[in-house]
Amino acid sequence: MKCNFRVFRYDPSKNEEPYYRDYEVEADPRDRILDCLNTIRWEQDASLVFRWSCAHGVCGSDAIRINGICALACQKLVGDYKSPNFLIEPIPVFPVVKDLVVDMEPFFSKYRLVKPYLINPGDTPTTERIQTPEERELIDDTIKCISCACCTASCPINIAINKNYIGPAALVKAHRYIYDSRDTATKDRLILLDSNDGA
Repeated sequence: MKCNFRVFRYDPSKNEEPYYRDYEVEADPRDRILDCLNTIRWEQDASLVFRWSCAHGVCGSDAIRINGICALACQKLVGDYKSPNFLIEPIPVFPVVKDLVVDMEPFFSKYRLVKPYLINPGDTPTTERIQTPEERELIDDTIKCISCACCTASCPINIAINKNYIGPAALVKAHRYIYDSRDTATKDRLILLDSNDGA
């Protein structure tokens, strides 16, 4: 089937303003949006820039906005959409580096604020720090976050109300360590989150 891709283009070193360019791609309904972007880059326009790495929904690097909704290009199939017309844009909120690539430093600076690592200054154990299945269950869902930034880029508070808001991804990561039975910095993290920019 023929698919029409209208793709956001912007090179700050050359363009005064962003613009959109149209591409036509022959695609199967089972093809991923990432496959179509690669077809454009490899067969039509080698100047198109976007990120991707694992292409299996694990690294989170290919987050873009597809028809107005933030998603991973490797996880969305052409057949997931009713129309063969696609509007492809970078995820919002973050500064555009080039085309579909955004500067993720604002995301990771807030992410780092919650100290996204295990803190336990006690004696270094000689074996693993053991958790019960019940203790692990408290953090099972939040461990699944791959830091793609789709939630933060889609968050209406980040977009319209408070640019300093720590964001949902950082809150999820804070939750992961606050409820981790092996961590001892819960109080410090809760103090950090108890602000106008936190929870």
